[in-house]
Amino acid sequence: MWSIRCYLVFLMALMLTFSAVIAPFCAFAVDETDARSAIAVAEERIVVCYHAAADVDKAGANTTDLLAVLNEAGELLSRAILAYEMGNFDSALDFANQSRESLNSFIVEADALRETAIQQRYWDFMVYVVGSTVGTAVVICGSFAVWFFLKRRYEKAEKVV
Repeated sequence: MWSIRCYLVFLMALMLTFSAVIAPFCAFAVDETDARSAIAVAEERIVVCYHAAADVDKAGANTTDLLAVLNEAGELLSRAILAYEMGNFDSALDFANQSRESLNSFIVEADALRETAIQQRYWDFMVYVVGSTVGTAVVICGSFAVWFFLKRRYEKAEKVV
């Protein structure tokens, strides 16, 4: 019949099969400290991105798209905090990570917008101030040239008469 060794091999095979079937359905719980630290990281990222958006606004760029992304990240963070307060640490961690990941390229986009706004202000200055100054100088010099030309012509006309 069966020896003890066969029973042990059969029992081990049965346990391995059972664990292989059940393992994907096991939920690995998230620790409260993991959720809390993920929320803290997301909050810090939102604050940094808010300051970047404020700098872009000071530079004079259009911040509508940036603020929409920031609002979406804030909503996800609010969901994470609510889930944390309800004791659902898995959802809290998930929402906090989504909030943080939605702001991955935020700083790069904000810096690009700020640089574009600074360059635009420079060219606006060049066109409006320098262009106006040069235009005014051209009008004044042109007026003197016309005045000088008409004065000479008038003097010649008086000499002829």
